[in-house]
Amino acid sequence: MVLNEELGSVASGEESGSVGSGRAAATAVGERKGERTRRRILTAARRKFAEVGYERATIRAIATEADVDKSSVIQYFGSKQDLFREAVRWQIPHDQLTTGDPGHTVENRLRSMLGTWAADPDSPMAVLLRTSMTSDEAAELLRRRLTTEVTDHIAGTIETPDARLRAALFSAIMMGIAAQRFLLHMPDLAEADVDDIVRIATPLLRSLVAPEA
Repeated sequence: MVLNEELGSVASGEESGSVGSGRAAATAVGERKGERTRRRILTAARRKFAEVGYERATIRAIATEADVDKSSVIQYFGSKQDLFREAVRWQIPHDQLTTGDPGHTVENRLRSMLGTWAADPDSPMAVLLRTSMTSDEAAELLRRRLTTEVTDHIAGTIETPDARLRAALFSAIMMGIAAQRFLLHMPDLAEADVDDIVRIATPLLRSLVAPEA
C-alpha cells in the first residue's frame, strides 16, 4: 500500500515537472518570437523614416513594411513618437574606441563612423541624421544625442578652458563629413578613399581634442 502511494507520488511529480518544463519552454518560445517581431518592426521603421521622413511616416505604413498588424506596433511601442525614439537610439562605444594615444583614438572614431553606422543608410544614427533635415522633432533629438554622446564625452577628456567649444567643433566636423559623404553625396567626399579621409582629417581633429600634443 505504502509502495503504491510512493510510486503514485513519483509519477505525479514527474508529470508536474513535465508540465512545468513545457510551460517554461512555451514562454521562452513566445519571448523569442516577440523579440523577433520587435526587431522586425524597428527595422521596418528605420527604412520608412529614412524613406519618407518622420512627419510622413505612419504606423500603418510601418506595420505594412514589417508585415504585422498595426495593433502590434502599438502594443510594442505605443506611439509613433516612441517608436521613432527607439528606432534611432544609438550609443557610441567610447571604451572600445579610446586608447592612450589621442591620434589613435581620433582615427578609431573616424573609421568607426565611416565604416559602420554612417555608411549604413538604415542605421539608427544615419536615419536620425537624415530625418533631422526635415523634422523639428528629429532635429531636437539629434541635438540632444550629439550633446550627450559626443560633446559631453569629448569635453571631459580635454583639459582647457574652451573644452566644450573644442568638443563641439569636433562633433561638427565629424557630422559634416558624414552628411556630405553619405547624405548629400558630395562627389569629392563620396568618392574619396577612407584611408585618405582619415589621413587628412585625423591631425585636424587631434589638434582639437589634444592641443598640448
